[in-house]
Amino acid sequence: MTVPTLGTFSGRKLVTDLQSLGLQLGEDTGGIGRKGGAGPSDHKTITIAGHTVMVPVYTSGARHSPFQASPPDQHGASTLRRDGQTLGTIHFPAAPRFYGLSTADGIPYWKIALLHGRDTLATTVHQTCIRYADRRTSCQFCAIGQSLEAGRTIAYKTPAQLAEVAKAAVELDGVRDMVLTTGTPNIIDRGAAVLADSARAIKAAVDLPLQVQCEPPRNHDWFQRLRNAGADSLGMHLEAATQAVREKIMPGKATVSVERYMQAFASAVPVFGRGQVNTYILAGLGDSAQDILNLAERLIALGVYPFVVPFVPISGTPLEQHTPPSADFMKSVLAPLGLMLRNANMKSSDIRAGCGRCGACSSLSAYEA
Repeated sequence: MTVPTLGTFSGRKLVTDLQSLGLQLGEDTGGIGRKGGAGPSDHKTITIAGHTVMVPVYTSGARHSPFQASPPDQHGASTLRRDGQTLGTIHFPAAPRFYGLSTADGIPYWKIALLHGRDTLATTVHQTCIRYADRRTSCQFCAIGQSLEAGRTIAYKTPAQLAEVAKAAVELDGVRDMVLTTGTPNIIDRGAAVLADSARAIKAAVDLPLQVQCEPPRNHDWFQRLRNAGADSLGMHLEAATQAVREKIMPGKATVSVERYMQAFASAVPVFGRGQVNTYILAGLGDSAQDILNLAERLIALGVYPFVVPFVPISGTPLEQHTPPSADFMKSVLAPLGLMLRNANMKSSDIRAGCGRCGACSSLSAYEA
């Protein structure tokens, strides 16, 4: 028995359910997983119906999920069950080959950059943030310091290190794009400068599409500088759709208001192109489905791709006990959003690099079909 393809309603529903409810693992399945840090934390990568997705496995919710995976065989194949009923076969991809290499000074490549989804390389260039240490200003969902404290990464990845790892990931594992994100190091360029240096070095070493991600810099001239440095797409992540929720959940970051983000998007789209500027929206933080869709309509009109993902509470953060959005809530957002994107002819497959192109943290791309 095989799971339905992601292009069918039941296939979309299955992945949406998995990403909202999580997956119970009977034992360590090996393969690719993440704890702490930025991006899809407390997840594991699985391939289902030929589509690679990130599914929560290390969260408290996942421990009570109706979905269970059997120990994988030698090829990574595992049986997926829901409430004891067999649904089909999924696969846990093996760790990429570049993970086995280290820099000349002994730093494992996986501490510098990680594989996300099927073929996207990702790194947090600065694994620190000016807001993280103070809970009065930090984003309550953020775990950027956890992986650093646990020794799973290093505080700063130099341009030379990033270029070395990116080249190896392309040559050994067929990586197709790379995401460069950062904790916010200052309130002026908000990380754009370090991202430009990193992008320039990577592009000099390997022909790899790049997305850079930061808060809107005060000077919008940075958008052209990032593009000139080699960035192919840009991510500026609102996380929440309304200013009220942003002020509650991310009090420091919310000082850069929704309207200031909209101004930055309007400046960035002419530089990077329609659909090549993206924003990450975490559904389930307190915004209603209509709040998210109203914002998405404004973003799409500007030429910005709204990448909506279910919020996953991360262990050790103030929101670790926060209830994630239900699968029904996610469908109430993703189905109309998929229609809006279709009508606007804005597709994730047209994004050159980044979270939207990877798509592994959300089933949104399946709703575009």
